[in-house]
Amino acid sequence: MPYEKLATSDTPAFVIYLLDISASMSQPLGDKRRIDVVGSALGATIKKMIARSTRGAKLFDRYRIAIYAYSDSVFEMTDGVKLISDIAGFGIPELETMRSTNTDKAFLAAENLLKSELPHIQDCPAPVICHMTDGKYTGDDPEPIVRRIMDMSVPDGNVLVENIYISDHILSSNIKDPFSWPGIHPKTKIKSAYAKKLRDLSSPIPRSYRSMMLEYNYHLHENAVMMFPGVTPALVSMGFQMSAATPTKDL
Repeated sequence: MPYEKLATSDTPAFVIYLLDISASMSQPLGDKRRIDVVGSALGATIKKMIARSTRGAKLFDRYRIAIYAYSDSVFEMTDGVKLISDIAGFGIPELETMRSTNTDKAFLAAENLLKSELPHIQDCPAPVICHMTDGKYTGDDPEPIVRRIMDMSVPDGNVLVENIYISDHILSSNIKDPFSWPGIHPKTKIKSAYAKKLRDLSSPIPRSYRSMMLEYNYHLHENAVMMFPGVTPALVSMGFQMSAATPTKDL
């Protein structure tokens, strides 16, 4: 069964965040700017990773993280791949909005990083890319790059790609309760053509990840994919929590 490899200090999970910081991310979501909601959700997820890696006063490096922000260009916010202990010590870099949405450049940066990392993480859980955006790309179509990434693998399984799409124009009906929401399935009715593309570029949720999300009190259906409509801060938070749902060994 794939995606069952446990994240430990010897076999840490590898998570790459690709965060759209285009100008539209300054628009409101609830009572905050979209960019601030994302920063808060990412910070809460990092804290969850730290909690899942801590016993007593000791922090075990169960996660390795890279954070890229992108607009016209791609910015390496963590200055390389960082252990969770490094992130705990220095905190989450502040995000500021810029201009357009060159999504293909962001995924190309992730692909290049994976090419350098994969030979060294063959015994680790399958890597995860958590991509957040709020609008269609302004550069080239990222699909060919994403397809190549989804074909990359380690023995635990193919690289997982998750998409968090902050938009009001995705689903035909509102999500009243994120905790009882079954998620987006391959046949879910979607209003936006770009949202449909992102759904098709989102990995199926592994059973082990669904089990962890159940512990967080979410009830995603077994056929759901790793795509989340960020129509509320709670759903953005849910999407980021998915990125931290790699199975771990009890400390």
